[in-house]
Amino acid sequence: MEEPQLLQQQEEEQSQSVSLQDCLKLLKGEQDEQRLAGLLLVTKSCKSDDLVSLRAIYDAVGPHFLDRLFRTGLGKGVVSSGSGENRDAYLQLSVSVLSAFCRVSEIASSKEMVSKVPMIFEVMSMKSGMPVLEECYEFLYLVSTASEDGLTAVYESGGIKLLAHQMSALPDGIVENDHLSELSVIVTKIARQFALLQNALKFEALHLLSAIFSSEYSTLLHDALRVIQNENWSNHMRDGVATILQNRVAPAEKFEALILAESMVSIKGEGWLIGQINLPNVQDPIPADRCLLLVLESSRVEVAVLLNELAYSKYEASKSSSSTAETIISKQQKVTVVFSLVEKIIKLISNIGETEGHVLDENTFIKATNGLNETIGVVLEYLQDAKEHGQKVGNDLLASVRLVGSYLAEAPVACEDKITELLGYMLSVEGEHESSPFYSVCFLLPMLCQKTMKIEGCKLLASSGGYKAAKPLTRCSLGSDILNCDFYMYNNPLTLVVDCLMKLIEQNRNGVENNGCIFLACDTIMNLLKMEQITFSEDESTFISLLKALALWTEKTNDQSFIMLASSICTLIFDMTSENALLNHPSFSSSCLDSLSRLIARSLASWGQDMSDAAKADMDLLEIVTAGYSRWADRFPQIQKAVGR
Repeated sequence: MEEPQLLQQQEEEQSQSVSLQDCLKLLKGEQDEQRLAGLLLVTKSCKSDDLVSLRAIYDAVGPHFLDRLFRTGLGKGVVSSGSGENRDAYLQLSVSVLSAFCRVSEIASSKEMVSKVPMIFEVMSMKSGMPVLEECYEFLYLVSTASEDGLTAVYESGGIKLLAHQMSALPDGIVENDHLSELSVIVTKIARQFALLQNALKFEALHLLSAIFSSEYSTLLHDALRVIQNENWSNHMRDGVATILQNRVAPAEKFEALILAESMVSIKGEGWLIGQINLPNVQDPIPADRCLLLVLESSRVEVAVLLNELAYSKYEASKSSSSTAETIISKQQKVTVVFSLVEKIIKLISNIGETEGHVLDENTFIKATNGLNETIGVVLEYLQDAKEHGQKVGNDLLASVRLVGSYLAEAPVACEDKITELLGYMLSVEGEHESSPFYSVCFLLPMLCQKTMKIEGCKLLASSGGYKAAKPLTRCSLGSDILNCDFYMYNNPLTLVVDCLMKLIEQNRNGVENNGCIFLACDTIMNLLKMEQITFSEDESTFISLLKALALWTEKTNDQSFIMLASSICTLIFDMTSENALLNHPSFSSSCLDSLSRLIARSLASWGQDMSDAAKADMDLLEIVTAGYSRWADRFPQIQKAVGR
């Protein structure tokens, strides 16, 4: 270290030592004025991480004076130099130094600090502003995590209810990244009490945990909780949730338990729903799948109730009611929670043999499947109601399509009659900020891809069409097909899937990867083309748009799978047209044909004895391209020339 820096550090240490000595001298004085001055000096000069100095200062001032100062701030006592008009200043000073002293764990766990927990809650009930509120939270965190007595005091003082109330209205900035680890520790502590308590305090813990996990910083909190090594807290959460759901409690409290379940599945994965449950005073073993079935059944009931209430609010309630809009938003937010849970249960059931060794017996599997079938049936009824009322735009409708799509991805033949009736409508559903259907098609792609592998599925999709309100989808040149009614049918569902694929390609080129959906859309289009359910003349503009998108997309990619997918689709389209026909189309250019020629040449170049592993994996696609090329090469001299180079 250079000499000037060393001198500066020595001066700072000497200054800090002088300040500490000054503080201790004042704090040991006989007059309250001296002690007050010493405490003020502490707040200005003592570093928060200097635990040795904090301990020395605490010993010097003593708990008796701190208690008198705190009570004076609360209006319950008087220091010799104080008066009523200085009460707020005394309260601020006392809370500041108490929270500072509690950074020393031995002080935080002392009976003197534990005894002040009720008074801290009293301060919080009176004061809502910063910074005293933040220092109250710090005090409670330090005391409750330092000892079991501290946490017990928090519960027995009735402060949990106050915390739950205030948690939903915290001032901006009070919970920042550097506080999240502390909040995560509090959550783990409360989780234990949530599991073990069997009195009214259990519900206070439920309310507080629900408020924390419903807050705007819950996502960041999830990240902080994922890195906690101790698994006991997540087991405690499962025990508490199961207890609430299996007993007769108010609907609001059951929903709060579902909020906790949804958060825990987001943090720990779907496997959290299956695990040993340990309840106080229960000797017989509880099946490991009990929590799963309780959550599913409670979610099924909530879905039925919420969707029924939503439908009534949207279609039956008086439109003049000022509370209708707020009611709808509130219920839509609740639907989001239960839909998320059901979707994760679908994922769990479908992967049960692969999920962390979890196994369900046949009886549980049947119960879960029946519960999911009933839930999806309710959601389909809700969509049917919306269709009959001419509604196709709404995040609740889009969320419903997503849930149905998740289920059909695993059980494509489920609810077949209802799906046949509603498929066209579901493909047309839009979110509130969409200008045309996109996400609804993405959500249904797994089912569409599976169904179109057979001719019956292709015919179903071709006959279903898709509803579009008011305005045509100009990109696909369907304006001439508008009917003289509130809705018109798309000429062909290929238009919807192609439009979806082109948006996915555009997102991919802009750095947003969604390869799974791209593969599904491409496979669905190829299935329709191979089954010859569409013709070029009927969908000319759609095919031209698709060829242009594929040409642009593959020009700058070296991903062999994408190249083979695009080549296969182009090959099947070329079966229905010719080079001259394409070049005569006003929207198709020679530069686009050049790109497509290079695409076909690149795909065919992978054929041979020295094929890469990637090319071998795409052998079925390569066979489509080579067979197709042999059929139409004479009609595409420019592509033939590019391949021959």
